[in-house]
Amino acid sequence: MLKFSVIGTGYLGATHAAAMSSLGFEVIGVDIEPAKVAALSKGKVPFYEPGLEELLEQEVNSGRLKFTTDFSAIKDCDVHFICVGTPQQKDSLAADLTYVDAALDAVAPHAKAGSLVVGKSTVPVGTAQRLLNRLKATNPSADLAWNPEFLREGFAVEDTLRPNRLVVGVTNDAAENILKEVYAQLLESGIPWIRADLPTSELVKVAANSFLATKISFINAMAEVCEAAAGDVTVLAKAIGYDPRIGSRFLQAGIGFGGGCLPKDIRAFMARADELGARQALEFLREIDAINLRARQRMIELVRADLSEDLKGKRIAVLGAAFKPDSDDVRDSPALDIAAQIHAAGANVIIYDPKANANAQARFPRLGFAATAAECLKDADLVLHLTEWQEFKDLDPIAVKKMVKGAIIIDGRNHLDREKWLAAGWKFRALGRTH
Repeated sequence: MLKFSVIGTGYLGATHAAAMSSLGFEVIGVDIEPAKVAALSKGKVPFYEPGLEELLEQEVNSGRLKFTTDFSAIKDCDVHFICVGTPQQKDSLAADLTYVDAALDAVAPHAKAGSLVVGKSTVPVGTAQRLLNRLKATNPSADLAWNPEFLREGFAVEDTLRPNRLVVGVTNDAAENILKEVYAQLLESGIPWIRADLPTSELVKVAANSFLATKISFINAMAEVCEAAAGDVTVLAKAIGYDPRIGSRFLQAGIGFGGGCLPKDIRAFMARADELGARQALEFLREIDAINLRARQRMIELVRADLSEDLKGKRIAVLGAAFKPDSDDVRDSPALDIAAQIHAAGANVIIYDPKANANAQARFPRLGFAATAAECLKDADLVLHLTEWQEFKDLDPIAVKKMVKGAIIIDGRNHLDREKWLAAGWKFRALGRTH
């Protein structure tokens, strides 16, 4: 049976390593951070992802899954998955490929003859061919393919073991056959298999993310129009969602998208299009990005409209810090961005998130944090609902009203039961709903 290495054991790498081990393969996860390797070796995940820690612990205990900082440990592996991050560069929109290049360079001298390096990281188109040339210069017998990931935070294990498609970018039949052996159990269940060339396989991921970002920003643009026209964006979204050409997914108006993928991926896509001389083709993504950021500003405008232009001394309860529920990820989180801007305006901001408090506090230590929703809500002049955790949807508005100073809530996700909160005597606002 094939033996794998997984280079980079962050969110993508740890999930992929545990999932491949659960399919019966022997897997070695390699990372340059000793603390991370030590935690994973004990079956502990240094971030929150439902179901992953249980799977990881199971696979570590099985003996099939091991972690190390020593790259020489991969010398007997047949397939090497590169799963490192590609963050946005600090001084431009482009992706920083430092970690991808370093991973390839670390693998190349240890990869045995005939082994296959498989990129899973999200990279600008053209990167795979460049890495293939770089690999061949050091290790002529090794080959490279690209196999983009499509993980949703909160559903990463499911998306790895039961993906809705498998895309592989290869330059020959031998590489495709190896990948078919890797995913044989998944293919037996009827998952679609798409063979592509290297550039197309790289474009699939960024194209998918760009489309999702477009859909989210479209409905938020409609929310702006609904507010101007006294309409209701939730009814509008429901109506157009019945059209099978449109669909209802990602038509939830609110404070927009965030996280470690969509924002930086569409920006890197624009930067790469500029380099390729195709700037005009993706010009629309600049407005998508702008609409997304504008939704955050709209929330701050609503806070000022309901309280005062001067927010000094006002106590604002913020429900949610993660960019989405079932995650502790606060990278480019709209919720945390809004909270930080309100704090900068002089308000006393208190945040509660079921999983992301620690990460949010590490990023913005000057903000206030509460251990429970009740502590967060106590004596608040206004409540902001910014991450759609089920815990927040389950709150009793009658009980909450007794905790706060001002019964005003702004639902930044259009997720709460508006009629229930209104019936309890709250002033209820949401983006795109004026009545």
